[in-house]
Amino acid sequence: MAAPDLKERIKAPLRRLLNAWRARRRSAELKAEQPHTSKAEIVAGLRAMGIVPGDTVMLHSSLKSLGYVEGGPTAVLEAIHEAISPGGTLVVPTYYLPGGTIYATCQMQGYVFDPREHGSNLGALPAAFLKMPGIRRSIHPTHSVSALGPLAEDIVGQHHLAASVCGRLSPWERCVHHKAKILGLGISMGPVTFYHLVEDLMDQRFPLPVRMRETFQMPCKDWQGRDITVPVRPLDPAFQGQRIDHKSRADLRQHFYDRYLKAGILHPGQVGPARSWWIRADEFYRHLEQDAQRGLTIYTTAEELSRLPA
Repeated sequence: MAAPDLKERIKAPLRRLLNAWRARRRSAELKAEQPHTSKAEIVAGLRAMGIVPGDTVMLHSSLKSLGYVEGGPTAVLEAIHEAISPGGTLVVPTYYLPGGTIYATCQMQGYVFDPREHGSNLGALPAAFLKMPGIRRSIHPTHSVSALGPLAEDIVGQHHLAASVCGRLSPWERCVHHKAKILGLGISMGPVTFYHLVEDLMDQRFPLPVRMRETFQMPCKDWQGRDITVPVRPLDPAFQGQRIDHKSRADLRQHFYDRYLKAGILHPGQVGPARSWWIRADEFYRHLEQDAQRGLTIYTTAEELSRLPA
């Protein structure tokens, strides 16, 4: 009987072939069923909504919202980069969470994050971004972020020195410093990591104890292969069900969208078939902090939301 490692060596290439076949089949289905979007349409849509050359843009996106794009995720990224060129910097979350959550990843035995080896399990766009020439990637065991452009190193280069995932020296804090635009391409106000910057910077002043008490010192490799440790304090799973990105919280997602649109900081637009928006990072942070001080957060329950003054 074949040894387990021999079986795995036999199965691995078969899995790769199967996955490649599935990807080709899915691409053919999308091409036949979905609206077609060109690179030129993506660039035009971004420019029309106020994304311009020289911008620093942190991307949160849904690839499927664009329908079928000739050239796939690489073409989408090239279009965004073209829209902000010359002089712009594109920032893309390229998280690697082998445990599925921050807490589960922190509990994994033997896990050592290596930016030279580990990809991203966030989907096709982050995976494609990691293959683009010239990117810089932060060393972080759960929330690695990558960037391309003149500000790339400043934005991601000190992430491993941050005392918390999204705190000072993190890519999100650096995006505030550089007045980056947080771009939601084809997504709601739900899946946006930027919210957690407010929790980490406010710390004890934040209305809810959304981080767990324990800080894990997570082993990582740097770009030279040296051993380092990076502190990670996971989000408390107890709050997950009421958070803005939970499927049940469409009310809270709409509330934040309407609120920030009315405040004049959320800029809506259309990129091909994808309903999109952007908010400048420093204004986003200022409003989130002010709202947290008055009791409105991404964890506010439906009952609490109904009692808040307009």
